[in-house]
Amino acid sequence: NFILDYCTEQLAEDGSAKPLTTEDKKQVLDIVDKYSSRALRVLAIATREFSAMPFNTKNDDLSTDQKFEAFRSELKLVGLVASIDPDRDGVPESVVAARGAGIRVVMITGDYLKTAIAIAHNVNILQADDDESISAVDCARLRPDGGYLEHHDMDQMTASVRVFARAKPEDKLEIVKSLQRQGAVTAMTGDGVNDAPALNQANIGVAMGIQGTEVAKGASDMILTDDNFCSIVAAVEKGRTIYAGIQKFVAFIMSVHIAEVMQIFFCIICGIPVMRTPLQILFLILVTDL
Repeated sequence: NFILDYCTEQLAEDGSAKPLTTEDKKQVLDIVDKYSSRALRVLAIATREFSAMPFNTKNDDLSTDQKFEAFRSELKLVGLVASIDPDRDGVPESVVAARGAGIRVVMITGDYLKTAIAIAHNVNILQADDDESISAVDCARLRPDGGYLEHHDMDQMTASVRVFARAKPEDKLEIVKSLQRQGAVTAMTGDGVNDAPALNQANIGVAMGIQGTEVAKGASDMILTDDNFCSIVAAVEKGRTIYAGIQKFVAFIMSVHIAEVMQIFFCIICGIPVMRTPLQILFLILVTDL
């Protein structure tokens, strides 16, 4: 719809140009919604012919935005192009595994809302019984009047939403801050320069090792060497296994040796000879730990 707003004509099937009416724009948007619901990314192609540059080429004070503004008026809509970025193998299963492990997976994307919802369903971020009006939002709702919502309203929204569409880089940072205010330990993935603030703010910033920029890698805590979400879930699983092993080992050591510690402490307090020599204690430790 950004391109459509600047279009006044459309290319007909016979190659001629005809006016682009409000009804025509509605039909185009309906087609965009149709393709977006199939997880396709839709781009509008528009052109305009110039006999001369629409700005003074000798004026060095003109910015790039001003030059672009001069070009993007009275455009002619040529057509739509739809493309798809297929899901990686194993990602839907990894999202389900993460949910079972108590990890809430949130997708923040610049895609159109319907495209984001379709992709989220494909990879199990959204489930069949989820209310899309609550679980998926356009990031424009985070800043309805140009400024971001108050902390209470922002936290209330981010607590239930799992898909944020049409996100700007600063939206990612605000979402991370909101989740942290709710006591959540956040891990943020990113690959671009604009992702660096959110990567740095998150408890665990994860940069892409293949497509990630050096700025993103420098702002992150970890680098994902294969750019695969499945590796994150596998790393969490392995880390929890190691952590659980350490907990069990500490509990075992404490339960086995607490009696010896109490016995020695009692002997010292009462001023009686220690019941076991250091060699005997070492022998008991060796036997019990094996």
